[in-house]
Amino acid sequence: MHDLIIRNGSVCDGSGIPARTADVAVDHGVITRVGRVTDRGRTEIDAEGHLVTPGFVDIHTHFDGQVSWDPQLTPSCWHGVTSVVMGNCGVGFAPARPDRHDWLIGLMEGVEDIPGASLSEGITWEWESFPDYLDAVERVPRVLDVAAQVPHGALRAYVMGERGADNEPPTEDDLHRMRALVREGLDAGAIGFSTSRTLTHLAITGAPVPGTFAAEDELFALGGVLGEAGTGVFQLVPLGAGGEKVDDPLGEITWMRRLSAAVGRPVTFGLFQNDNDRDGWRELLQIAEDAVADGADLHPQVAGRPFSVIISLDSTHPFHKRPSYKKIAHLPAPERRVAMRDPALRERILAEQPENADPRSALFPQGYERHFPMTATAPDYEPAADQSFHALARRTGQDPEALIYDFLTSEETSGMIFRPLLGYTEYTLDPIREMLLHPQAVLGLSDAGAHCRLICDASTPTSMLTHWARDRSRGARLPLEYVVRKQTWEPARLYGLRDRGLLRPGYRADVNVIDLDGLSLRSPEFVHDLPAGGGRLIQRADGYAATVVAGEITFRDGEATGALPGRLVRGTRSARTAR
Repeated sequence: MHDLIIRNGSVCDGSGIPARTADVAVDHGVITRVGRVTDRGRTEIDAEGHLVTPGFVDIHTHFDGQVSWDPQLTPSCWHGVTSVVMGNCGVGFAPARPDRHDWLIGLMEGVEDIPGASLSEGITWEWESFPDYLDAVERVPRVLDVAAQVPHGALRAYVMGERGADNEPPTEDDLHRMRALVREGLDAGAIGFSTSRTLTHLAITGAPVPGTFAAEDELFALGGVLGEAGTGVFQLVPLGAGGEKVDDPLGEITWMRRLSAAVGRPVTFGLFQNDNDRDGWRELLQIAEDAVADGADLHPQVAGRPFSVIISLDSTHPFHKRPSYKKIAHLPAPERRVAMRDPALRERILAEQPENADPRSALFPQGYERHFPMTATAPDYEPAADQSFHALARRTGQDPEALIYDFLTSEETSGMIFRPLLGYTEYTLDPIREMLLHPQAVLGLSDAGAHCRLICDASTPTSMLTHWARDRSRGARLPLEYVVRKQTWEPARLYGLRDRGLLRPGYRADVNVIDLDGLSLRSPEFVHDLPAGGGRLIQRADGYAATVVAGEITFRDGEATGALPGRLVRGTRSARTAR
C-alpha cells in the first residue's frame, strides 16, 4: 500500500513533454511510480479532470524576515509554490552584528518595502553568523521548503561596519574576511550569493545598497568563492535593471560574462524591458546566448508580467504627498474615502502639488497613460492602451487626475489601479513572451514577501497558467507544458535543487492538483496581518484542489490542512538530471 496516490490526473511532469493521463504514487515523501497504479493508497486524491504538476519553485523571494514568524509563508503557499529561494538582491539578515539589527531592517524596508515595525517585532534574531541563521530557519516548521543566499549588503556591513554601509572600497583584509564568510555560508548550506547594483535600490535613509558600486576586484573575489566551492549561483540586479539610464548599457553583462566563465558558476540577473532602452533587452538576451560558447552560464531572470504598482488609498497614490491629503492620512481607509468625497477637500487636493516626492519616481513616465482601472474580479495584467485613465479622459473631455481621484474614492469601484513601471513600454506582453521563450532565460522576479504596500507578484505562478497558457487574447499564448516547465524543473535545475521539479520516480513528492478550467486569481486586497499590525497586499486564487509537499497534503481547495512538512534546503542537491 502506498502512502498517497493521486489518480487519473492529466500529468504535466515538468520536463516539457506532453501531458498524459496517469496516477502518481508517493511513499516516504518521494514519488515511486507515475503511470497506472493498481495498488491502494492510505490517502488518495481523485484528480480526474485536473492538471497534476510538480510543485512550483520560486527563486526570487524576500521571506528572509518572514521565515521567523509565518510557517505558511503567505501568499506564495496559496499559488502552488512548494520551494522558495530568499536572500536576493544583496539584502538579508545574516551575518548580523547585534548592533546592526536596526540598520539591516532599515535596508530591507527601503529596498523591499517591508514595514520596519513588522520586521522589528517579528524577527527573532537567534543568530549572528550566516550558519546560525540557517540553523534558526531550520528550527521553524513550515508548509514549504526554503533555501537562502548570502547577501552582499549584510556581508559588507558585518565585515566593514560603516565603511561597508557607505559603499567604501574594501581593503585586502576586508576582502579576505568577506571571502571567508561567503565560504562559511556555502559550507553551511547557502545556495548562492546575491548583490544589487541598481540605483533604485535604496535603504530607508535614501542610501544605496552596500555593494552598489563594488569594483570588479570585489565582485570577482566574492564570486570566485562559488567557483572554489563548486556550488552556488551568483544573483544580482544589475545597473539599469530598475529603469535608470546608464552610459554603457552593455557594461554590466560584459563583466558578468567574464565572471561566469572565470569561476564556472551560473550568474542570474534581473532583466526587464524599460522605457529608456526599449529594445536593449534583446541584445542582452543574445549576449547571454552567445556567452555559452565562452564557457559562461548567464541566465537573464525575467518576470511573467510587468513590474507594476497597485495604486489604492491603502498603498500609494498620486495624492498621498499633497498637503491637504496628509492632514487626513492618519484616518482609516474607509473614513479617508468618505472625507475625500467632500467637494471642497477634493478641489483643494486636486489643485495642490506633492511635497517631498520619491526621487525614484523620476525614472518613470509622468502622466496617466499607464494607469489602468482594476476590476473587482479577474484582474487584467495586459490592458490595452485605450483602457487607461488618460485614454478615458480624452474620450470624455475630463481631467485624468480627477477621474483617478473619483475612482479611488468611489464605493462603486475596486478602488485599485494597475500601474506598470517596467515591461510594458509597448502596451503588450509580447516582449515578455519573447523573453520567456529564450533558452537562457529563467522565470523569477516575483519578489514574494516584499513590496508589501505596492505589489503582490507572488501570485505570478497562477497568472502564468491562467494568462499565458489559457486566457491570453491580445497575442500568442505559451504551451501549457512549457509554462509548467518554466516554474518547476528549470528554476530547480539552475539552483541545484535536482531532487525536485519533475514528477518522476525518485523525485521529491512536491505536487499540485489544479482545476485548470476553474483556476482564477482573486482581486488583490490590503490586509493588516503582519506583526505590529503592518499592512500588505495579498492575492489569493481559486482552483488549487490540493498542494502536496514531501508527500503530505498541505492545502486542500485553498485551505491549509495544518501539515508542516517544509524544511530548510541546504546546498546542492543530488546530481540527478532529467532526460
